[in-house]
Order: sequence, then C-alpha cells, then structure tokens
Amino acid sequence: MDSETKAEFMRVLVTGGSGLLGKAIEQVVKQEGGCLEGEQWTFLSSKEANLVDLQQTRAVFQKYRPTHVIHLAAKVGGLYLHMKENLHFLVILCSDQCKKPEWIFNCSNQNMIVCVCVDFTDYRGYFAQHGRRYTAVIPTNVYGPYDNFNFENGHVLSALMHKTYAAKKEGTPLQVWGSGTPRRQFIYSLDVARLFLWVLREYDEIDPIILSVGEEEELPIKDAVEMIADALDFKGQIVFDTSKSDGQIKKTASNTKLRRYLPDFTFTPLSEGIKKTCDWFVHNYDIART
Repeated sequence: MDSETKAEFMRVLVTGGSGLLGKAIEQVVKQEGGCLEGEQWTFLSSKEANLVDLQQTRAVFQKYRPTHVIHLAAKVGGLYLHMKENLHFLVILCSDQCKKPEWIFNCSNQNMIVCVCVDFTDYRGYFAQHGRRYTAVIPTNVYGPYDNFNFENGHVLSALMHKTYAAKKEGTPLQVWGSGTPRRQFIYSLDVARLFLWVLREYDEIDPIILSVGEEEELPIKDAVEMIADALDFKGQIVFDTSKSDGQIKKTASNTKLRRYLPDFTFTPLSEGIKKTCDWFVHNYDIART
C-alpha cells in the first residue's frame, strides 16, 4: 500500500485464501459486513496459482491488479511438523534473505521470527525509496475453523481437537503429546481476521504489530485440553505422553502496542472459541483437513 491510495478504491488480494486465516477474513468480509464501499476482495488459493513460480505470480497480479495484498500463503504446521521438517522450514523462510545471514542465528529460535526480523529492513527500505507501506502482522497461536486438524502436522489445539474426537468415537484414552505444562496465548481466527482488516485500513506504521490476547491469558496447554474435552463431551481418560517434546515452555507475547491503538477490542474467550471450532470440526469432518 502506498501513502496516496489509502482513501481510494481498494482491490484487496488475499493469498492463502483457503487456509485458516484466509477463510476467517473471507467470513468477516462476506458475512459480517466487513467489506466497505469501494472495496473489492479476491481470495486466492494454491489451486489457482503457485506463488513460488514467478510467471504465475505475475499473471495473478496482472489479472487482479491489487492495490493491497494480505499475504498469507505459506507452509505452516505445529511443533512436531517443525521438528520433523526443521531444515525445510528454515530454507523456506530464509532462502531469499542472504543479506543478513547472521540474523538467522540471533533471532528467537521460533523459525517464524527469522523471516520477520530480516524483512523489517526490506519494509523500511521499500517505504524510504518507493513510499510503499509494507508491514508484518504477528499473531500468536491461532486456532479456528478451516485449520489443519492432522494429528502430527496440525497446530496444537486443532490436532488435540481431532485426537479428542477420535478417542471419544473409538472409546480409547486421549493421548496428549508432552506434559501439558507449556503455556501459550491462543487467539481465535475470527479475532485475527477482524484485526487484519483494522491493520489494512488504519495501521500506518512500518514496524510490525503483535496480535495477541494479554499476557494474563497465557495458560497451560493442559487447561486447553480440558476445555476441548468439555466441548466435545469427552469423558474418557487423558494421558500425557511425557516422552514427547514440550517445545518452549513459554512464548509470552505482549499486546501493549495493540492495546494502545485498540484499548476496547474484545477477544473471544478461549472456551467459547474452542467450542465453536469443535462444533465446526464435527459438522465439517468430511471436508476438514485431517
């Protein structure tokens, strides 16, 4: 986005349009009245174009001529997918970031942050030289409908929902990988989508912004497991497999900056968001990514 087109007609291209956040933004735009007059939204899936192919990417931009882009297309997954394909994720995130290779080792060991750290230099450079306002939006642990619910590759809550659903159906104990003690801040995908629209229209900074519930809402994964069990009416035994890795014990993120802008924004309570996501998963099991 450049500084002169903010109030003009907006053609918004959302990549990763069939994924967790892409679908959430689409719901906000199409079902919650999130599309304003003068806006045209396009949600692009990987079936329509391979964005690692330069010619296909150029063709997409020539076809839709976007004035704004929300770039969500990515290879994503939970802790165990990152552990299994750690080098693959590192190469994807850093393949074109050879200008500052030392940052690969100096940033957080959470791979996503590597990309963010390096890209800040690019964002500031684009603004200084071309007047383009690119920024990074950093949500914490997102969950919701249309996520990947695969046992091994999914994000933690979605994988646990599928495991709980299967354990109830099969009458077996619920096997939870890890001790359940690591603490996380979880944010519902529809909340992230609403905040993305605010960032698109109102946030003028180049520096990134973290989208997260407050630090006081960070809770043990064990508590989230109990909420999922309640949401799916699972009454069986819950077993924590401590032979599996816990990952980082804490990844506390501050939402102080977000609250300076939006002090009254109301986040969906975790128990409510989990219930909505579980209901969606049960009713859409045949089409869910499992």
